[in-house]
Amino acid sequence: MAKQSAHDLERRAQSALMSSSVYPLRELIVESQNDAILITGSVNSFYHKQLAQEAVRAVVGAIDVVNSVQVQEQ
Repeated sequence: MAKQSAHDLERRAQSALMSSSVYPLRELIVESQNDAILITGSVNSFYHKQLAQEAVRAVVGAIDVVNSVQVQEQ
């Protein structure tokens, strides 16, 4: 993944999370790492973790998405 391309994908992925109606997704962090997009942070449910992954996947296309979001036990 080219440097400019990686930055653009990060920006688009972060924007997708920031525009989510699910507030906890707005606090997650997106980074490009080893030809993949990495999502980190924490949410309250596995459902929100999956929502984050799918929101990012929708904007990055064929790039691998690594979902390292932690689910907080309640």
